[in-house]
Amino acid sequence: MAELAGLEDPRARAVNEKHGDDHGVNLGKLRAIAKRLKTQQELARDLWDTGDTAARLVALLICRPKAFERDELDRMVREARAPKVHDWLVNYVVKKSPHAEELRVAWTADPDPVVASAGWALTTERVAKQPEGLDLPGLLDVIEAAMKDAPDRLQWAMNHCLAQIGIEHPEHRARALDIGERLEVLKDYPTPPGCTSPFAPIWINEMVRRQG
Repeated sequence: MAELAGLEDPRARAVNEKHGDDHGVNLGKLRAIAKRLKTQQELARDLWDTGDTAARLVALLICRPKAFERDELDRMVREARAPKVHDWLVNYVVKKSPHAEELRVAWTADPDPVVASAGWALTTERVAKQPEGLDLPGLLDVIEAAMKDAPDRLQWAMNHCLAQIGIEHPEHRARALDIGERLEVLKDYPTPPGCTSPFAPIWINEMVRRQG
């Protein structure tokens, strides 16, 4: 914790806080600490329990994803309010957990929109890598009905799922494009030069073009 405090950079904190992340440590330096520490599950748990965002990010890099129980991961996702912590928890830990599918189903239906966004992120992963058994038309129905008015992080996760369905599944592409065009979610999102817009129709068409 003292080492992390010593790496605090006010400029980095100012940038991170614009994205809702309350820490000021360069992510490259966090990764360097994690590389030095290597895998240490008990230390990871201790760092998580501090509640400190930078410490939690290190914890997620040095933990053993398959060592967490289902209820432990459920508690962690509810505690992870900083977007970067939430993102790393889902992508680096939960996706590698044997409990991922059970949590995906539970979280997607959760009334907390941040928890639900984790469920949608896991669903997007399945759309891309393991779509067998998923009800893709049903997912599109939910997105069509709920995405427009969803809170920011849930909306973003649903939009990613919509784009992934359109990119990966040609038989549903026309409907995915139509939903994106009508709902206009993230249509005006500021996109840096050289980056692809998160507006689903642009995103889908660009990725399909690259695949082609």
